[in-house]
Amino acid sequence: MTDTVYHQTTPALAARRRELAPDTHHAFNEFSRAVFGAGALDRRTKQLIAVAVAHVTQCPYCIEGHTKLAHREGASPEEIMESIWVAAEMRAGGAYAHSTLALHALDALDALDSEPSDQSTANLEVRRQAR
Repeated sequence: MTDTVYHQTTPALAARRRELAPDTHHAFNEFSRAVFGAGALDRRTKQLIAVAVAHVTQCPYCIEGHTKLAHREGASPEEIMESIWVAAEMRAGGAYAHSTLALHALDALDALDSEPSDQSTANLEVRRQAR
């Protein structure tokens, strides 16, 4: 099976993107250079962060590109994999942390159910949905 969901980037596609929006393309490239240049964080660390973020955003182009750049900046395969595990934990942790929202919603329903009322079940459902 040679078909893929994500097409390969080619020099022709890169040129087309540049031609269709040259000023924006240039500004984005300058922004990227500034972000990934050495600063408070070294270039290697920034690329490891990018590998992790690319996995969270699930961008296959970013995963491939930043993995190669991280390796080129001196990151070991073990460091790259560890950054991916950090991303996985953060993604899973986000779901766990957001359980707070579900628990608050359940508490609100419990409070609503415990309110004294002689209203019908249908009216109770309407009140629940309104919250």
